[in-house]
Amino acid sequence: MVWPNHTRVSDFSLSGLTTNHAVELALFALFTIIYTLIILGNSLIVFTITHDERLHTPMYFFLCHLSVIDVCHSSVVIPRMLADFLADEKSIPFEQCVAQMFFLHLFACTEIFLLTVMAYDRYLAICKPMRYGTIMSRRTCLQLAAVVWMGGLVHSLALTVLTLNLPYCGPRAIDNFFCDVPLVIKLACTNTHVLEMLIISNSGLISVVCFLVLVASYVVILVSLRSHLSEGQHKALSTCAAHLTVMTLFLGHCIFIYLRPAKSLAADKVVSIFFTAVTPLMNPVIYTLRNEDMQNALRKLCRRQI
Repeated sequence: MVWPNHTRVSDFSLSGLTTNHAVELALFALFTIIYTLIILGNSLIVFTITHDERLHTPMYFFLCHLSVIDVCHSSVVIPRMLADFLADEKSIPFEQCVAQMFFLHLFACTEIFLLTVMAYDRYLAICKPMRYGTIMSRRTCLQLAAVVWMGGLVHSLALTVLTLNLPYCGPRAIDNFFCDVPLVIKLACTNTHVLEMLIISNSGLISVVCFLVLVASYVVILVSLRSHLSEGQHKALSTCAAHLTVMTLFLGHCIFIYLRPAKSLAADKVVSIFFTAVTPLMNPVIYTLRNEDMQNALRKLCRRQI
C-alpha cells in the first residue's frame, strides 16, 4: 500500500528505562551480568543435552530448543539496551526498529508455541506412559519443532507487514527501551484502530488460548495423579510446576501488553523487563536446579572435563 503526501521518518527515539545517567550506569552493570548469565546458562543446557545420550528424550529435545530461543530472544533487545545506557541519544534507525520487531515476535511466538508443546509432552508422559514412546517418536518431535518455528515465522511476518504498510511522518518517540508493534503503530499518521484489533485478535488471543491449553493440561495431570503419587510422579509434578512457572511469567507479559489497545502504561517497562531478561534467565535456573537428571548430567560433564 502506498500512502501519498507523507515522508517516512528515518529513525525513532527510545525513552529507555531512565533519564538519570548514574542509574543508567548501574543498570548497565546489572543487565550485563544478567545477559552474560543468560548466554552461559542456556548454552550450558544445550551443550549438556547434546553431549549426554541419557538426555536424548522428547522432554530435553524441546528444552534444548527453549534454551536456543531464550538466547536469541534476549539478544534481540538486551545488547541494544546496553548500548543505549551509554549513549546520549537513544535513537534507532527505522530499518533496525522493524528488524527488532520482526525477530522479537518471531522468537516470542515460537517460545509460546514451544511451551504449549512441552505441556502436551508432559501430559502424554504422565497420563499415557504406555503410549508415550510411540506417540512422541523422534519424527514426531522434529515435526512439532518445525511447526512451532513455522507458526512463529508466519505470526511475525504478518505483524511486520501490517506495521510497514502504515505511514510514519510525524512523532518518533517510543515510550520504552525497544521497538514493539503496539508502540510503533501509535506513531502512524493514520487511524490504527483496525490494526489494533488485529493485534489483539492475533497476539492477544494466541497468548490466551495457549495459556488456557497449558492450564487445562495440568488440571488433567493433577486429577489423574490425585489418588496415587509415587516418587516418580512427584518428580513429574515438580517438572510441571517449573514449566507452569515459566509459562505464567512469559505469557503474563503477552496477555498484559497485547490484549488491550495500543497505549503506554507505567507498568509496561517493568513487565517488559521480565519478558526480555528475567524469564530467559529463570529458565536455566528452574530446569537445572530443580531437575535431578540435569544435575547428574552436569556433574558427569564436569568430571569428564576435569
